[in-house]
Amino acid sequence: MNRREAVGTLLKGTLAATLLDVTQAGTALAEEVQQSGTSQPPPLPPAYRGTNQVKPLPFDAAKLKGISEKLITSHHQNNYGGAVKRLNQIQQQIGSLPKDAAPYQMGSLKREELIATNSMILHEFYFGNLGGDGKVSGTIVDLVKAQYGTVETWEQDFRLTGMSLGGGSGWVVLYYDPHANAVHNYWAWDHTHSLAGGVPLLVMDMYEHAYQMDYGANARGYIDAFFQNINWEVVNRRTEETHSRK
Repeated sequence: MNRREAVGTLLKGTLAATLLDVTQAGTALAEEVQQSGTSQPPPLPPAYRGTNQVKPLPFDAAKLKGISEKLITSHHQNNYGGAVKRLNQIQQQIGSLPKDAAPYQMGSLKREELIATNSMILHEFYFGNLGGDGKVSGTIVDLVKAQYGTVETWEQDFRLTGMSLGGGSGWVVLYYDPHANAVHNYWAWDHTHSLAGGVPLLVMDMYEHAYQMDYGANARGYIDAFFQNINWEVVNRRTEETHSRK
């Protein structure tokens, strides 16, 4: 046997020994897992998986009137997208709490969960009712007139509610109130304020991130632009779907 053949034989023997060691180690580990009853942890229930997804904008961001593509894209990606990401993290954290967790730990996470959930939902309503021509018509007109007398009176109420939140934070929401079987404008200082049982029909974001990039402190200018872009077809569809569930 020459030197090359001897080296080859030695390498083959070493490799075979290594493979045998790995196989034996794997077998031993499998036996240990089987004996201990250890296995992959079961999947988390849906409430704790944190699998919420960001919905795309339902309109061309470059075609809004008075609201820049840069602003609407930043709002959608950073503020709305951030809320979705934060909600997923919170849900997973709640699901990983030990059984002996302190009540304050759950309380803190539950508070943040509600904030993130409502932020996600209200942003989806907000973006969903943009992208239109701003010309009010359809089912919503009769409901608004029934409560406010005229569309102009309703609009003034909605706009002034928005101005009351200017320079701060919050939402203005035209809700359908099943308790009163009527529509009404409501003020929300943050994500945790909502009408019990109410269904949002028209949502306007009054957090500064919704307009500061384009309008600075000029909340009135933003509200004007918002009204120019309302998609009343979507508002009417929400209204009709609400009434069909009655």
